[in-house]
Amino acid sequence: MSFMNHEAAGLDPQAVDRARSRTRWSLVAGVALGSTGHIAAVTVGTIVAKEVLGVEALAGASGSAIVLGAAVGSVILSSIMARRGRRFGLVVGYLIAVTGALVAATSVLAVSFPLLLLGVLLIGFGNSSNQLSRYAAADLVPPDRRAVAIGIVVWGATVGAVLGPFLVPLAGSLATSIGLPELAGPYLVPVAFVSAAALLQFILLRPDPFALAHHANVHAEGDPDAAPLRTILGRPSVLAAIVALVAGQFTMVLVMTWTPLHLTNHHHGLEIVGLVISGHVAGMFALAPLSGRIAQALGSVTTIFLGAAVLAFASGLAAIAPETDATILFVALFLLGFGWNLGFVAGSALLSSGLELAERTRIQGLADAVIWSTSAIASLGSGVIVSVAGYTGLGILGATLVAIPVWILLQRRTAIATVATR
Repeated sequence: MSFMNHEAAGLDPQAVDRARSRTRWSLVAGVALGSTGHIAAVTVGTIVAKEVLGVEALAGASGSAIVLGAAVGSVILSSIMARRGRRFGLVVGYLIAVTGALVAATSVLAVSFPLLLLGVLLIGFGNSSNQLSRYAAADLVPPDRRAVAIGIVVWGATVGAVLGPFLVPLAGSLATSIGLPELAGPYLVPVAFVSAAALLQFILLRPDPFALAHHANVHAEGDPDAAPLRTILGRPSVLAAIVALVAGQFTMVLVMTWTPLHLTNHHHGLEIVGLVISGHVAGMFALAPLSGRIAQALGSVTTIFLGAAVLAFASGLAAIAPETDATILFVALFLLGFGWNLGFVAGSALLSSGLELAERTRIQGLADAVIWSTSAIASLGSGVIVSVAGYTGLGILGATLVAIPVWILLQRRTAIATVATR
């Protein structure tokens, strides 16, 4: 990574600050555009799979393919970034997602289920660019401001969460007006929006975010070379951060996945389901800048503890919520999203602590791959757990799982404190 800071070396400090600010907001805009396309595709995934396949049994395979693509993409794109820079990796990911959207639209025309799975897998692969953008923003700032930088970029997904589903029927109508099947239309959304994200990053991420990295994050001459992956995983802050991120993701997905069906099973209409899930999504993304501020004020470890407490409370509240009253479940799902967000922002910041930039880039991709794999397991496992212990048991399990990262962080807190400011 010898290119780091070479491009920025000729700039005066004010120019570097302006370039960092432009880069930061470009990343936010890229996430907003990219997540809009991604969420539009996810919204119709199972519907398209059922239509193409003709049966419901394997319709969920579409969601699994997207998650698998994201897990693979996180590892591959982070490896590309470590060698070629953040800009190149982000643009490649977005272009792969556009390719996937075109393939998925073609699968509707060809009524081909294998083609659909390939398309959505590539869409998931490209969504890794959205996820890894938060780390690019963290590189630009000193250690004590990483959580805020991450929170601002994560907030960009709020735009996609609101706009993506809204564009689905409009895109379907557009498709029929030009002679395409209605279900091919939603895949035009990622073609347009993710292409815009790729173009935006290609034009505006100059110099590369690595070249603009804060000096505290840069490999200095005389520093030891990047450590092997096994050594990096053995560092106290790294494993603790990954466990916190994974436990939070598992708990959130476990409860969230089954909630819509739980509501409909107890005679709540789709408008109530939509309202509860909208509240959950708002909790996940809209308050991300606040999570960053909290992590900056309290520290990453304390914020992870706070997020775990909110997750546990939300899961327990969902478990005891009256089946006939969706109001309490709305509050529970909102808090579930916010608790996840606290841990996600703080855990992402902690993952960047005490690591040289090359080490950080490699481990971030691996961590995101584990997170996405966890999502798949939690999503598939939620039905099994409900069949054995009911929705109440699901909520109680979610509340207890957050004790795992809390215990690990307590065991390693002293060691983590020594690297939390680096």
